[in-house]
Amino acid sequence: MKNRERHEAEFEAFALAQRDGLQRYAYYLCGDWHEADDIVQKALTKLFTAWHRVEPGGAAAYTRRIVTNVFFSQRRLSWVRRERTAETVPVQAVDRPQEEVDLRLTITRSLHLLTPRERATLVLRYWEQLSVAETAEAMGCSAGTVKSQSSRGLAKLRRLLSETAALTPTR
Repeated sequence: MKNRERHEAEFEAFALAQRDGLQRYAYYLCGDWHEADDIVQKALTKLFTAWHRVEPGGAAAYTRRIVTNVFFSQRRLSWVRRERTAETVPVQAVDRPQEEVDLRLTITRSLHLLTPRERATLVLRYWEQLSVAETAEAMGCSAGTVKSQSSRGLAKLRRLLSETAALTPTR
């Protein structure tokens, strides 16, 4: 068995033997089984990267120290990650949410009916909000080409969208 495979096998055996005890320890630190599981997983990941340096007799203590450090680290940064509770759920009502989805799908389908250069020009200019010069550079063409492709593409897109709107029944 190769040296690396032996180290991996030793680590796996150690992790399987110690995992339950480490989870209990992490639970006592944080008071939440799910968070304890996350802490132990992070600790075992850190341990694996240092496994070749760990002395066999001191692995358990070293691992508990890693668990403690991960717990402290999470606590120091918990104010950044913590969910904020509120008495009521904020309401963000959208009158007709499906209409926005339908509009996006219609625009996407219409974009795909344009030529590739027109589509690229419109996406770069209006979605990515690049200037004419930046779009020309990205496409490897002149500013005049960008302007003409934008004009033609917008005209086709307007026509396609008005045709789609004429075909769509009103609610």
